[in-house]
Amino acid sequence: MPAQLTGIVVEDEGLLRLELAEELAAAGWRIREAASGEEALRLIAHLKEREERIDFLVTDIRLGGKLNGWDVAEASASTWPGLAVIYVSANPIAEDRKVPGSIFLSKPVDIASLVTLCRKLLADRS
Repeated sequence: MPAQLTGIVVEDEGLLRLELAEELAAAGWRIREAASGEEALRLIAHLKEREERIDFLVTDIRLGGKLNGWDVAEASASTWPGLAVIYVSANPIAEDRKVPGSIFLSKPVDIASLVTLCRKLLADRS
């Protein structure tokens, strides 16, 4: 049986983060959560230290702290090359900040579509 794939959901709106995490977990993935960019970077450092792999990242852009989703995605992708990244935001897209190969979805997001996109990105990388 293949190892379970793991993702991080970074979203400062608690109910939305919970909904995204629950739906992605129901799709069969192990999900880690962060409520801010700073919390996400601490989680990334912790996972790297433990030599744990993250396969995909779902992040909002505006996160309420000093760091935003662009920063989180860049740090994550440099830690785990080939990481599948999906931005989910009501903010405008900044093409020059996107991690190569990433996808941008506008809020409100259809979670079934998000799950499908995660599967596609992960299949493309395997």
